[in-house]
Formats: sequence, C-alpha cells, structure tokens
Amino acid sequence: MQSLLVAAAAAAAVFQTPSAHGRVTRSESVLVRFVLDGDTIDVASVGRVRLLGIDAPEIGRGFDTPAPFGEEARARLTALLLRRWVRLEYEGAATDAYSRRLAYVMTEDGQFVNAVLVREGLARVFARTPLARLHELQRAEAEARAFHRGMWGRAPNLPAPSYTRPSKANRPPPSTTSRTNTRKKTP
Repeated sequence: MQSLLVAAAAAAAVFQTPSAHGRVTRSESVLVRFVLDGDTIDVASVGRVRLLGIDAPEIGRGFDTPAPFGEEARARLTALLLRRWVRLEYEGAATDAYSRRLAYVMTEDGQFVNAVLVREGLARVFARTPLARLHELQRAEAEARAFHRGMWGRAPNLPAPSYTRPSKANRPPPSTTSRTNTRKKTP
C-alpha cells in the first residue's frame, strides 16, 4: 500500500513541478497537428503554441524575405514533432500578444524540444521574464555558439562583388529613338 502511495505522489509530481519562479504545470499527452514556423506549433485540443524561452528566425510570409535559418528551423521542428504526441509545460503568462499558448515542449521520450532547437543553432534564447528552464536554454545556446552551429556559424567566404565595364562588343546598341537638339539655334 505504501509503495502505491509513493507511486501516486511521484506521478502527481510529474504534472506539477515547482520551480524557483513559480509553478510549472505539465499537460497530458497532446498531438501536434501542424508546424507553423520554427517556434510555433498547432496542437490538438490546445490550439497554437509558442515555444517558451526561444525565438527562431522568421520564415517570411507574403512579401517578407525569409531570415537565414528560418526554413531550417521549421523543417527541424517538423521532423521532431509533426503528428507526434508531446507534453506541454506551462510557466508564467498563459498566452502571448498573439493569443498563442506559451509552453516548453517535451517529446514522449523526454526530449526538451526548445533546447534542441537552441543547441542546434536554429533558435536563440529569448526570455522577458525569469524562467525555470532559462539556465538550461542558456547552456544550449552557449554550446551552439562554441561549436558554431546554425546561426552561430562562421560567415561563408563569398567572393567580393566586382564590376567590370562591358566591352564595346557586349554593350547594348544605342537607342533608336530620336533625340531632340537642346542647343539654341543662332540667327
């Protein structure tokens, strides 16, 4: 009987983990239906969820140009989560300015997805308030920077652009439209 009570208490601790900054609550398993970008997913029964504590480069919508590593971040998040069961850990503010739920995302095998993206250089730490997992995210970013992963990699060696004046043979023909003489005629 006593071992049953210990097991029940341990199971309850999984769903509500206290932190130095407040309470972290963990959801039941939920299904990821869609990946919108490198830090936003759509989850069954929850809706849109923004990964807490990180910021991935934008993928560009409409006429916006995608930021470097924006597509790579979305592709990696898709590979990790699409049509998979996850647990969400909530801490602090429930939603952001766009009414998305804010959460840490954990896979069924215990992988902390927010930190995976940061560690691979596909997102950076972004926290406006103290977070329970902030130090873990900061360590992941320090590792990505130290090993030059993703956005923290060295800039590629691109040749400097040069301008060469086209030769006479390659120049476009002169305009065939008539030009008006702008000089004054003398009487």
